[in-house]
Amino acid sequence: MAPFLGTFVSGIDRRVRARMQRRVGPPLLQPFYDMFKLLDKRPMMVHGLHVSLGAMHFIALWVSIGIIMFGGHLLYAIFMHLLSSLFLVLAGYSVRSPFSHLGANRELLAIAAYEPVLILMAVGFYLHTGSFEVGVILSSPSALWGMPLMFLALLIILPIKLKKSPFDAPEAHQEVVGGVEVEFSGTFYEVIYMAKMTEIVFVYSLVFLFGGAFLWLGALLVIAAFLLVSGVDNASARIRIDHLVRTVYISAFVLAVLAIGGMRYV
Repeated sequence: MAPFLGTFVSGIDRRVRARMQRRVGPPLLQPFYDMFKLLDKRPMMVHGLHVSLGAMHFIALWVSIGIIMFGGHLLYAIFMHLLSSLFLVLAGYSVRSPFSHLGANRELLAIAAYEPVLILMAVGFYLHTGSFEVGVILSSPSALWGMPLMFLALLIILPIKLKKSPFDAPEAHQEVVGGVEVEFSGTFYEVIYMAKMTEIVFVYSLVFLFGGAFLWLGALLVIAAFLLVSGVDNASARIRIDHLVRTVYISAFVLAVLAIGGMRYV
């Protein structure tokens, strides 16, 4: 159900964005209509490897969601997520489109920026609970009070994962026409579209973990993070990819390291 849940959240996001911009906006179920519309379009395949890498991107991301939902090992989920992102980058490099190559280059730089923060976050959960298991994390006291700096670091990288301003340079439609997605079409783009919806669930599930045993707190954190990302997306302009990397390392990475250092000496 993760892709469909992500699609529903995407619909809410589009409604919120429209209200912030004083527009009526699309129907709440518009992302579902888009999904069915893609299935009706004639697929055009560049070559088999390109399509296969796109499918592997979705499957690996789906597996990472499954690991979290079934209370598995958080590091395994993060590594599967990294593998999923690399499949998409390889798909971008496998075609000749300069837009696809440029998007793949930017996506790699974005991965280099946010991935260390995700790994440090997993280490922080281990120091806080004594385990990498998601089930243990959700039965432990809230990590929000134990490592608030780590939560701030996660908030900083959320727009990168969700392709929101000011960190949407890897996908920038005005510059690289969608980046690595540009050569996918029809049913094949449907797979990428569902992967984007699944990504939403993956990102906000990490936010939910900070609630620990207090499930209501996790839900409130997800809602607050969702509104914050939507607000920043509508109130800021895109920054260059080098600024993105510099900003993440100066702010999110430093906060994550300080959080780990503080927990070691508590």
